[in-house]
Amino acid sequence: MSANRLHWGQSLRGRLGRAGDIFSGAADLAAEHLPFFREELAAGRLPFISLPYRESLEKELPEVMARFGGGFRHMLLLGIGGSALGARALQKAFRPRQDWPGYDGPWLWIADNVDAPALSCWLDRLPPEETLVVAVSKSGGTIETMAQYFIVRDWLRQKLGRAWSGHVLVVTDSRQGALRREADENALPSLPVPDYLGGRFSVLSAVGMVPAFFCGLDWKAVLAGAASVLEPVASKPESLGAHPAWRLAVWAEALLNNGYSQLIFFTYIPSWACFGAWFAQLWGESLGKSGKGSMPLPATGVTDQHSLLQMFLDGPKDKACLFLQERNPERGPRFSGQIPDQWSYLRGRHFGDLLAAESVGTLGAFSASDIPLLKLDMAAPDERNAGRLIALLELATLFTGRLLGINPLDQPAVEYGKRLANARLGAAGYAREEEDLRAYFAAPDEYMEF
Repeated sequence: MSANRLHWGQSLRGRLGRAGDIFSGAADLAAEHLPFFREELAAGRLPFISLPYRESLEKELPEVMARFGGGFRHMLLLGIGGSALGARALQKAFRPRQDWPGYDGPWLWIADNVDAPALSCWLDRLPPEETLVVAVSKSGGTIETMAQYFIVRDWLRQKLGRAWSGHVLVVTDSRQGALRREADENALPSLPVPDYLGGRFSVLSAVGMVPAFFCGLDWKAVLAGAASVLEPVASKPESLGAHPAWRLAVWAEALLNNGYSQLIFFTYIPSWACFGAWFAQLWGESLGKSGKGSMPLPATGVTDQHSLLQMFLDGPKDKACLFLQERNPERGPRFSGQIPDQWSYLRGRHFGDLLAAESVGTLGAFSASDIPLLKLDMAAPDERNAGRLIALLELATLFTGRLLGINPLDQPAVEYGKRLANARLGAAGYAREEEDLRAYFAAPDEYMEF
């Protein structure tokens, strides 16, 4: 089996090339942080590395889904942020046919925003008797997801009567929270979000695997691929310094130390474009703390050669790039000889050759512009390698946070924004938030019409 590869040859361009050997102390840094990782792994506080729930998930997920029978053609997933981005990335990567002509199911619909027209459309057009609703919230208190759930629950009750509960699956904390209480009170089938597993690290749990199962993906291969990358850290933490994710983290810290405040995630596997949004949350929400971190910039090749590449190449020199590509992409249909002379060089070539050539062109342009560039070369765009990519990036994010001296597993600024929203809606117990809102609305305003 061919291996995926990280290509480092262009990674030390620009200011990094003048910063000395940034990797010379990587092993010593790993040894310095080793006690922390050993302690956290032993205490079970890093489940996305040790995957202690994998065996039970592989047993329980098919059993729970079998309880619903085979009559569901639609899944309506209620979730936001980490409860949805991983599921969408996997769906788009391995079931893109839902967006193509002639598709005949199963259909996955992801309600990941406060989008009243979209929710109304789903409830108007989805056949309730063929729809499985999956509500995903680790805390069970995510207001957007719970608000969707209350609306959709009423819809199911109205359309199906007492049978409504046979159309709902809950993915939440196993012991507490509003969604857990809802499941217990209504005897709703459920799967747990493991303890200490935050949303943006949860795609390898039931959060991402339930929709993957429904869509017919080889979800066990996703888990197996991830485990192959995670196992060396989980079983032998002392090997941390030799792991590619640690080297990636050392590179990421060096970028920040040398004024590179933005990290492009450029995906040249079109069907994997949504991994860019998944990575943006993982990186941004984990590392944007205490004035630290870098801004993740998702981009898709070749689309964004015509929208963002100008800024990347000729704008401020504050950007580095993670460049994702497939080693041997599908070539597609062949061009005939009936092509004007202006494009004669296309005769006999395949449509996919254009993608390959444009990825080389972009790589060359980054190199010529002296932009630090790390290429992730995927052997094949299959489920196993998607799991490997997910695991590599989750580890690299965790390690980068440790090197920056921040906690990559919380999100205090996001939580405060949620509390302000609750206060605005009239929820009790938010005195400080109400005061901040009064100060916001008391500020003088000036506007112009256009």
